Amino acid sequence: MIEIVILAMIAAFLGMRLYSVLGRRAEHEEESIPTRFEAPDQAAVQANRTRPVPPAALQRPADLAGVSPAVEQGVRDIAAADRTFDITAFLEGAKGAYGMVLEAFWNGDKATLRELCDDDVYASFAGAIDARDAAGETLANRLIRIEEAIIQGARLDGRIARVAVRFVADIAAVTRDKEGVMIAGSLDDAIETRDIWTFSRDVTAAAPDWVLDETDEG
Repeated sequence: MIEIVILAMIAAFLGMRLYSVLGRRAEHEEESIPTRFEAPDQAAVQANRTRPVPPAALQRPADLAGVSPAVEQGVRDIAAADRTFDITAFLEGAKGAYGMVLEAFWNGDKATLRELCDDDVYASFAGAIDARDAAGETLANRLIRIEEAIIQGARLDGRIARVAVRFVADIAAVTRDKEGVMIAGSLDDAIETRDIWTFSRDVTAAAPDWVLDETDEG
């Protein structure tokens, strides 16, 4: 009986020693584990604070995806001055204006050209129409499709925004003389044309209309 008591006391003593060792080790490990994981997290946070972040990754909105870096700042300047400016809507409007101006010119419609063009461009179109009328010639052109419309340049000159758009289009062109005889072109073979048209707008004006203020071959 005494031997059993002695053995129990020895087992309890060993258990207490074992618990004290494991307990201290466990407490030490519980304290060190967070420390091991905490240090890299803190380092990562510090690295993120000091690592340079490319401005484009933070500031380049999705609607600038199709704009080249060379003209991006001009677009930003215009958008900052005119909160209603939207690239997608602008390009759709520019394509519509491209077709309307061409149709008006081909048909000799000076009234429409007057609304869509500034003074210099209107004078150029009107002069060409007058010369064509004097020669007794008419145009039977058709805009088949606009293949491409890309912003080629953008800038803000004071309160005047100017955006240049490069158009690539297929046009069927026919010129007839005063007798109605075809003297140039073909309605069966469309010709690819490349133009750069610059549209302008006073960003302080209440009216949202843009006008064509420059044309060039692209």
